[in-house]
Amino acid sequence: MKLTKMHGLGNDFVFLTDEAGATKDYTELAQRLCHRQTGIGADGLIVVVPSEVADTRMRIINADGSEAEMCGNGIRCFAKYVYERGLVAKETFTIETLAGIMEPTLHINNGKVEQVTVNMGKPRFTAKDIPMKADVPMVKHFPVEVAGQTYEVSSVLLGVPHTEVFVDDVTKVPITTLGPALERHPLFPQGTNVNFVEVVDATHIKVRTWERGAGATLACGTGCCSSVVMAHENGFTGRDVDVAVYLGTLHIRYEEDGTVFMTGPAAEVFETELVI
Repeated sequence: MKLTKMHGLGNDFVFLTDEAGATKDYTELAQRLCHRQTGIGADGLIVVVPSEVADTRMRIINADGSEAEMCGNGIRCFAKYVYERGLVAKETFTIETLAGIMEPTLHINNGKVEQVTVNMGKPRFTAKDIPMKADVPMVKHFPVEVAGQTYEVSSVLLGVPHTEVFVDDVTKVPITTLGPALERHPLFPQGTNVNFVEVVDATHIKVRTWERGAGATLACGTGCCSSVVMAHENGFTGRDVDVAVYLGTLHIRYEEDGTVFMTGPAAEVFETELVI
């Protein structure tokens, strides 16, 4: 089987194309390939499959084998993958995901995709949509107790559930302990991604993410989008914000009508063949 390793600002994925992959169970394969000591190593497995409602379809399986609705960094890599392999010929096209139809626009230089802008859709704010066991129209400044401490969180659904914790310094956050504790908190029946957000100024934030099903990652596209949305809704930033992650920056635009646009890079690492 031909496999490709790709990453979006360090959030890395193993790609494969499977014409018969619409309903396959990739749990075991994802766990095997994504293992960083015994496999290729990645945050998730992404499978390109045919779509009946869009130009193509993306399935993303987390490193633990669970299937996610969508992935922001993954979909930029996906757009680069299908365009550069001739699977899609258009520079703006549609991708079917479990979170709905996404529309990337490619920024191309000498035939290679360097940046991708993705229409990420509109966020949903009610606790029922996230879902979260709380009766509030918008989850802001919501107290959550973890290990005897109370944290104020903001939560939103942007394809996948995200919970934001605003902090003074992202470098001092105990991501590997507080992240999983919030991810699996009883308030979130389907779990949640967790973003720790440091507001630098009205146009810049820093984000560190604990991803549901993948753990601490170098970047999370939907997490950066959700962080900008909730930073704006909390009155901390404007609508055009640069988001600094470990290896670079994503630009997020949160339109007046609620639509979120994400622009950032996608990179191919290598191709290989393995007997599966």
